[in-house]
Amino acid sequence: MADGRGLEFERDLPGWLRPRRFAGRRRWLDLEKRTDVLGVRVPVFVRLESGLTNGLLLSRGLPKNPFRSVPNSWLLFEQRKMAHGFSLWAYNHQEGFMPGTCVVGLQWGDEAKGKIVDLLTSEHDMVVRYQGGANAGHTVVAGSEVYKLSLLPSGVLTAGVTCVIAGGVVLNPAKVIEELNELASRNIEDHDNVKISDRTHVIFPWHFAEDSVLDRSTADGENIGTTQRGIGPCYRDKVGRSYALRMGDLYRDTFRERVERITEEKNRMLSVLYPSGEFEKLDAGKIFKDYSGFAERLRPYVCDTTELLLSAVESGKRVLFEGAQGALLDVDHGTYPFVTSSNSSGVGIANGSGVPGRHVERVIGIVKAYSTRVGGGPFPTEQDNDTGQYLRDRGNEYGTVTRRPRRCGWLDAVAIRYTARLSGVDEIAVMLLDVLSGLEELKVCTSYEIDGEETNIFPSHVDDLRKVVPVYETIPGWSEDLTGCRAMEDLPSAAHNYLDRVAQLVGCPIKMVSVGPDREQTIIS
Repeated sequence: MADGRGLEFERDLPGWLRPRRFAGRRRWLDLEKRTDVLGVRVPVFVRLESGLTNGLLLSRGLPKNPFRSVPNSWLLFEQRKMAHGFSLWAYNHQEGFMPGTCVVGLQWGDEAKGKIVDLLTSEHDMVVRYQGGANAGHTVVAGSEVYKLSLLPSGVLTAGVTCVIAGGVVLNPAKVIEELNELASRNIEDHDNVKISDRTHVIFPWHFAEDSVLDRSTADGENIGTTQRGIGPCYRDKVGRSYALRMGDLYRDTFRERVERITEEKNRMLSVLYPSGEFEKLDAGKIFKDYSGFAERLRPYVCDTTELLLSAVESGKRVLFEGAQGALLDVDHGTYPFVTSSNSSGVGIANGSGVPGRHVERVIGIVKAYSTRVGGGPFPTEQDNDTGQYLRDRGNEYGTVTRRPRRCGWLDAVAIRYTARLSGVDEIAVMLLDVLSGLEELKVCTSYEIDGEETNIFPSHVDDLRKVVPVYETIPGWSEDLTGCRAMEDLPSAAHNYLDRVAQLVGCPIKMVSVGPDREQTIIS
């Protein structure tokens, strides 16, 4: 270490500085490279703490701070002079510095993730949308202004922040152009500070046509209830490869030829899928013309976002990852087949953005104070009664994108505990707590009864979820209006009791509470 090279901790160490466990003390890492002190080999240690990482470096004859080259997440806090010309440099990881933060919904979507993303954006350099498509709507309220976005990250409303649509998203180019034009018409600063991955797959007219006919039933005849925006068919072509087109393909000389070939094949398939006389053949020439125009409009935004993001996190940039839908809709880990077509839980960050999971140090799980679901599929705590309608009316539970009425019910702690564990959640934000005001008593599902057996494990198969009889715990409600609360101590004791019990059941602390749609109606503990 005598050359004074900056130590950037485990992830950036060269091969000769790979850490290993030291003397069985699990919280210490001993670096294999030792420093000679008067012929004595002195180890250099790094200590791991919760939220704080300390380190020491012993050096001799160095005129400057040997940590001068480390990223801005590291801070020198003390230098001690020692005998024989040696210096002991002590540094720490700045508390609160998070190179990567993810906001992910823990229910069936519509948890008001956009509001939390909007609040956190100013603390980050970049906001990344990493999966889903125009089926995911975010509503952000700023003063008297209401913004409804479905493709652009919510962070686009904050000046100076780069907003990225990563390769895991499926893109409807007409829709993203519509959103860009809308922001420009409302004089949003830096609305052009958007980057779109050249790897993102593009939704074409044949995807809309497929979605319309294939959503009519699953294999067992029950309607899935998609938004019919071409999301699933586009993902299907992505993994099928033969009929897929990515954003970068729209700028290649072979684009017209590929559109013509795919259109011919899709017309043949769709004419069979649709009832006789219902399908109107797609026009390859019109599709090529329309999408060539879209490509030119979006050309300034399209780039290799994987390289952009990797360079950003490696240089210490603060990146906020914005999930779409909710973890219970994850195609691999949700209530399949009544799910979306991408990994909408925290596990989707790496494959959707191209950023390794080690760069994400904080995961915030977003939940409503109750439960909602759109479309088909089992919903154990659903209240198809006056209570459900009360929640729907009070919470304005109608889709941002589709305006479909949402199914409403009590909070399901079994499901949320599962998705919190699945997504690696560090803390929870409870949204729409104000909606529960006026209910004399509240119920929280604490376990499931399946075939007479009680369990707190979320079922892996949808047939078992259909059998669930929820086991409820009743908690006293409150009558007070919460919309004026601005601190935790402003909440009534009954609301505190409810939040405390939810945190206990899920196993994660509640750090944020929303009591209204406006930015200011957010309590941060």
